Amino acid sequence: MHLTARLAAAILVTTASALHSPFKVPTTEVLAPALIPRQTSNCINSATTRTCWDGVRDIHTDYYTDFPLTGNVREYWLSVENSTFAPDGYKRTMLTFNGTFPGPTLYADWGDTVRIHIKNNMEYNGTSIHWHGIRQLDTNEQDGANGVTQCPIAPGYSLTYEWNATQYGTTWYHSHFSVQYSEGVAGAIVINGPASANYDVDLGPIILDDWYHSTAFSLLQALGTSGPPATQNGLINGTNVFDCSTSTDANCVGGGKRFVTEFEAGKKYLLRFINMATDTFFKVSLDNHNMTVISTDFVPIIPYKTEFLSIGIGQRYEVIIEANQATDNYWLRATVQTACSATNANALNIKGIVRYSGATSTDPTTSTRKITESCADELKDTLVPVVVKDVPSTDLRVSQNVDVTLTVADNIILWTLNGISGLIDWSSPTLLKVANGQTYPESYHVLNIDGTNAWYYLVIETSLGITHPIHLHGHDFYLIAQETGTFNASSLTANWSNPPRRDVAMLPGNGFIVLAFEADNPGVWLMHCHIAWHVSGGFSLQFLEREADLLSEFSTAGAFSDTCAAWNSYVASGIDPPQEDSGLKKRLHKDF
Repeated sequence: MHLTARLAAAILVTTASALHSPFKVPTTEVLAPALIPRQTSNCINSATTRTCWDGVRDIHTDYYTDFPLTGNVREYWLSVENSTFAPDGYKRTMLTFNGTFPGPTLYADWGDTVRIHIKNNMEYNGTSIHWHGIRQLDTNEQDGANGVTQCPIAPGYSLTYEWNATQYGTTWYHSHFSVQYSEGVAGAIVINGPASANYDVDLGPIILDDWYHSTAFSLLQALGTSGPPATQNGLINGTNVFDCSTSTDANCVGGGKRFVTEFEAGKKYLLRFINMATDTFFKVSLDNHNMTVISTDFVPIIPYKTEFLSIGIGQRYEVIIEANQATDNYWLRATVQTACSATNANALNIKGIVRYSGATSTDPTTSTRKITESCADELKDTLVPVVVKDVPSTDLRVSQNVDVTLTVADNIILWTLNGISGLIDWSSPTLLKVANGQTYPESYHVLNIDGTNAWYYLVIETSLGITHPIHLHGHDFYLIAQETGTFNASSLTANWSNPPRRDVAMLPGNGFIVLAFEADNPGVWLMHCHIAWHVSGGFSLQFLEREADLLSEFSTAGAFSDTCAAWNSYVASGIDPPQEDSGLKKRLHKDF
């Protein structure tokens, strides 16, 4: 198998018009910014004043430059360990946090310090934990990308991560070692803060996931010859049903359950959707109800209404749903978009139940509304940030073309960007090389960025009909353009005026995205496709941002060097199998 694609990259230092998308979803009633008034001082967050927060800051506060420092420390202890569960009625070995799936939800308030102690209680695997979407301002070494910002945590060892909650909203945490998060090593994070619309009850995270009955490690072994593996099911908050009635498989034990939550008529509910899938793009909907979208990733937006929501891997959306229907049971549906997702044997049965108070405990009989199949993000014109931030326009014709080739060699799928397939050495992470003044090999694929608060622009284009969720660590990026077709800087209709901001965006198949971000966070930051199989195959690059400033605030002493020393000792023992892929996702001979 040999496929080719093209990724055009513009990395420019520089000091507007509406962007039109070919994709359509049924959205209505985008509220004007004037409908989110600035509150008076001393306004405190409540069910009727969600735009307020602490009497000083509110939904209009620029959280990139002005965030509270509460002095409160939220402390958690998590153990990564081997488990056996049957989330949908099919029993299999898993890797979990504290023996639960999904892992415990971590809560904090805007401005808190979050301290998490991670103990690796697995027998064979190393691990590192990434706090997805957390900016990590001045805490680059806490980002949790092994081979980039740290060495892996060896079995039997611990590492404490600590970072400041400078943003607010919904996100998740997951292993960045191998395909561990596909085995269950993932959980939600909720950082309480203001919201751009009022609600009565926060229902918390609603986690969407695809689910394999074989371990992801074993599936990865055959990836090069058989292509992306099919999934057997999908889960909502870690549970669903699977039909074992005619199965002779001893592991098909049955007993799966639907996710159920309850509405009280007349109330408005906040739901925090997170896509934690390995290889699935979902559209989520609640029968007979519309939803009001108020946040994308960590960015509060002007509310808009929709019948269903498109959500790619790694993305988060906060929505408000009003309980304004008859007392009954309603299907909450996570519909697989087959054009950009792994084949799923249970694709139309990934459902939960919203039960109104007083309704009988029976399955719903409600019908799904028509949902158009597509792998497009929500319309850019609807994702309008509340905090207005413009991007300096630039001539995007000054660009560097980077070839991306997808090949299979020795049963390993490789993605290459400009001829480079990402490959790192866990024992020598990029941050350590920078601190020691060492050069890094070409396979690390590091792009240097200098210039305090300079603007950088990246044009990513593919001629393959494969959609990719592109995730950047350490930053929200500005989405200047996102279209199908061939990128042409001379005829591009770009949006420089308060474009959408987020940390994951879909690169359309046979299309392109134009991203911008400001060099306001010194560090080594990874950028990669969030399909686990793709980053495993090298679909990644790194930005070394403001090296001199990074070195002035980072030291290898303490936990950083201790973790590397423990890992190197573990590797010297000969227990761990050799590395066979990118290192950001590792294929093992020993499953667990």
